[in-house]
Formats: sequence, structure tokens, C-alpha cells
Amino acid sequence: MLDEWIAAAKKELGIDLDVDTAALLDVARDAAHGVARPAAPLTTFLVGYAAARAGGGAEAVREAAEKAAALARGWEERGAASADAEPAG
Repeated sequence: MLDEWIAAAKKELGIDLDVDTAALLDVARDAAHGVARPAAPLTTFLVGYAAARAGGGAEAVREAAEKAAALARGWEERGAASADAEPAG
């Protein structure tokens, strides 16, 4: 079902690009779990936008997805470190 949806959406949007769907799902997962659930679709949008600004193509999507995934994976740790550094009450 997912592959059919992606094919239909690409056709409707006039996109002729094969991308690593698993990588995009991974960055969405990392953003949802490391930041907040609503961060998943917003992050994948930003990945696409960044890839387009970088000239587009599968490689640009992969690079943007890797950067966003790394940021999201470190986000929860960053938040925990900030909370630990704040003085109590």
C-alpha cells in the first residue's frame, strides 16, 4: 500500500525521483521519538526543502535526511543535558 501511495503522490505532484523511502521513514521516526511526534512530518518537509535548495536529486535527499536524523537523535540527549544543568527550583 505504501509503495502505491508514494507512486500516486509522486505522479500527482509531478515528481520523477526515486528516493530511499526507508531513510525518510527513519528520519521521521527519529524526529517523532527524539523531539515530538509532530516533528516527524515537519522534519521530512524540511528535508525535502533542503534537498531542493541543494539542487535536488536522491543524493541531496540522502544528505539532508542524514543531517536531520543525527540532529533528532541527539535532541533528546541535548534536552536531558539542559535539564540536568538547570538549578532546581
